[in-house]
Amino acid sequence: MILFPAIDLKDGQCVRLKLGDMAQATVFNDSPAAQAKSFEDQGFQYLHVVDLNGAFAGESVNGAAVEAILGTVKFPVQLGGGIRTIAHVESWLAKGLARVILGTVAVRDPALVREAARKFPGQVAVGIDARGGKVAVEGWAETSELDVVELAKRFEGAGVAAIIYTDIDRDGILTGINWDSTLHLARAVSIPVIASGGLASMDDIRRMTQPDARVLEGAISGRALYDGRIDSREALALLRGERV
Repeated sequence: MILFPAIDLKDGQCVRLKLGDMAQATVFNDSPAAQAKSFEDQGFQYLHVVDLNGAFAGESVNGAAVEAILGTVKFPVQLGGGIRTIAHVESWLAKGLARVILGTVAVRDPALVREAARKFPGQVAVGIDARGGKVAVEGWAETSELDVVELAKRFEGAGVAAIIYTDIDRDGILTGINWDSTLHLARAVSIPVIASGGLASMDDIRRMTQPDARVLEGAISGRALYDGRIDSREALALLRGERV
């Protein structure tokens, strides 16, 4: 079970949003690379990064910050936001990313996702962001009529490495992961699912250790880590099955 610390990039800074609203951004670090190194030093094994500006623009906007992170840390990094073409995927993987996350394009052009997954096995994930159970796209600015499970099933057998499922209604407000919908999705598909949005406290970490949650690959934590609501050493020990 992997706990992914999150770095969300807006205008070159490390921020956290509230309910996916770009106008409600709190800056936590002016140096994303330094923040990434801090997470690595704390013992995390995988980093989750989102280019928020890129998600709206449809192309990389915070590329320099991402490259600085890749040049600073040794643990694997996955990136989402603004990756919309095979060329984008190829370019980022060549720069050292372990995995790219395709979100909007998974709705607009699922064939491209399947092609990318075939071409880069194990290195392409799908980001499914939902509001009220319906898939949102374009940096969460638009909500479609597409059901989360319906979209996820389109990629069964395509070689997609993981699905990052975000409940937008819980993102950044520390109310806890939507375990019901997340586990429902994980049980509905064979693709590994990563929970995102709302992880609030050590209670969520303990919930991750329960038998029914083992179907997940892991969960992403942002604000709770930055605010100190989660003790990283204790959380990682719990997920390793150690007594705390």
